[in-house]
Amino acid sequence: MKWSINQLNQLVHRGLTIDEIVDVSDLKELDKTIRDIKPVHVSGRGDLSSTKATFHLTISGTMILPCSRTLVDVNYPFEIQTTETFLLRQTSDFDLESDEDVHQVRGEMIDLFPAIKENILLEIPIQIFCDHSNSEDAAPQSGKDWEVISEDDKKNKIDPRLAGLAKFFEDE
Repeated sequence: MKWSINQLNQLVHRGLTIDEIVDVSDLKELDKTIRDIKPVHVSGRGDLSSTKATFHLTISGTMILPCSRTLVDVNYPFEIQTTETFLLRQTSDFDLESDEDVHQVRGEMIDLFPAIKENILLEIPIQIFCDHSNSEDAAPQSGKDWEVISEDDKKNKIDPRLAGLAKFFEDE
């Protein structure tokens, strides 16, 4: 997903269509919470002019993340809509500090790969939970002298140590 500025200048009148499968498995080294990530599908188009190249991208794929409660693998599908603009030469139309998705091109190549990786990393949720709690890989729900209870169980259950106090207030 690299183009030289020369190649893009030749495509100004025809436009650029993107439809590729890219391998971003090296994201597992950048963020250790990603247990696995399958190759992602990048599609979209590029609007090209003599001063800038704007890419309207859809990035979709699936990554495997740990459940926040049980650490079980959870498939997390994602679909990201993004617009990335690359300035081919410095113009006064854009303020690089105020617009995050505007990149100044250094050299003769435009590479979309770093922008794709950055957007995927930003898509990782802070917490994710698995759908089923009865999984064999899930954390145990009970043990010696303890068990996980829901809020409803907690409301309806009387502590056996305090059960004798209930008789104290009964009318005779």
